[in-house]
Amino acid sequence: MIFGRSERGKSPVEPVTLKILVAGGFGVGKTTLVGAVSEIRPLRTEELLTEAGRPVDDTSGVEGKHTTTVAMDFGRITLREDLVLYLFGTPGQERFWFMWDELAEGALGAVVLADTRRLEDCFAAVDYFERRSIPFLIGVNCFEDAARYPVESVRKALDLDPEVPVVLCDARDRESVKEVLIGVVRHAMAYGAGHRQSVTT
Repeated sequence: MIFGRSERGKSPVEPVTLKILVAGGFGVGKTTLVGAVSEIRPLRTEELLTEAGRPVDDTSGVEGKHTTTVAMDFGRITLREDLVLYLFGTPGQERFWFMWDELAEGALGAVVLADTRRLEDCFAAVDYFERRSIPFLIGVNCFEDAARYPVESVRKALDLDPEVPVVLCDARDRESVKEVLIGVVRHAMAYGAGHRQSVTT
């Protein structure tokens, strides 16, 4: 769609823009997810992994990975004529976590991508969003060579609150990613409504 235009006879629609973070461990598929769904060419800040980084970049389980995000990934998707999501993929390694506070500023919610082979890698992201009261959804990226577990098993392993959504997804598939993003928006709206109610009562 072209922003500012609408059907003949109707006033132009000014879309609401929302910011969604995509977080998770190193090599979990954040860059892939943003690229799969973005309607513009994604902005990527990937650099080649080097020997110097080998002591601090744990590539066990993702030995085929040769690049890493050092700042952020950025993409955009229009869900409806009046609703546009801006996607910000966070860097996964601990040494880049200082950037998370700036990326999280003004975010409606977040997707925490999880890999069942290295589930512990998303603990830091879960803790980050819980501490800052940013609503988030767990997206279990179903890698072809990874074991499949029931959603409730993943929830228990991550010690999540009952209201946190957990969904299975394929970060390479546009429709799968769209469903994840819709889930984040719905969860964030419900979270915000519940929070406002608790403040007024």
